[in-house]
Amino acid sequence: MAAEAGMLELPFVRDDQLTRCMRLRFQSLQQKNARPQDGEKLLRPNEHIYRVDFIRQHNLCFLRWDIQLERPGKVTVTGTSQHWTPDLTHLMNRQLLEPVGIFWKKPGAKEVECNEADAQEFGERIAELAQIRKVMYFLLAFTDGLEPAQLKGSIIFKA
Repeated sequence: MAAEAGMLELPFVRDDQLTRCMRLRFQSLQQKNARPQDGEKLLRPNEHIYRVDFIRQHNLCFLRWDIQLERPGKVTVTGTSQHWTPDLTHLMNRQLLEPVGIFWKKPGAKEVECNEADAQEFGERIAELAQIRKVMYFLLAFTDGLEPAQLKGSIIFKA
C-alpha cells in the first residue's frame, strides 16, 4: 500500500489462468483451422492479462502510475471493458480502451518514461470505471526483450 496517508496503491496482478485460457482459444482455432469471430482479439505471445482489484471503488482520484522495469524495454498497458464470466466470453477489439499507457526504459536509464498526457488521461478513466467495477482487466504487451517477470506495476489513487 502507498506509504502516504490518503493514498491507495492498487497493484497489477498477473492473471496466469486467464492468459492460459486465451492462449488455448488461439490454439484451438489453429488446430481446427478456424477463424476467430469477427472483431475478436486473440492474444499474441508477448501479451498477458493482468487485473487490478478495486478494494475501494468510490471517490478515487488518479494520482500516478508506479511502473518499475528491471531492464530496458517497453510495456503497453491497455484497459479492457470486458467482464469475464465463467464461460470466458471472448475479448473483442471494441472492448479495448483508449488511450493506452506506454511505458519504457532506455538502456542505461534508471527511470521509466511514458507519454504523460495519455498516461494521465488513462489513469483518470480507470478512476471513473472503478466506481462501477470491483475488478478491471488489462492487456499488457511486452516488447524490446522485456518479460512479465521484469515488471512491477501499480496505480496510485488519492482516496
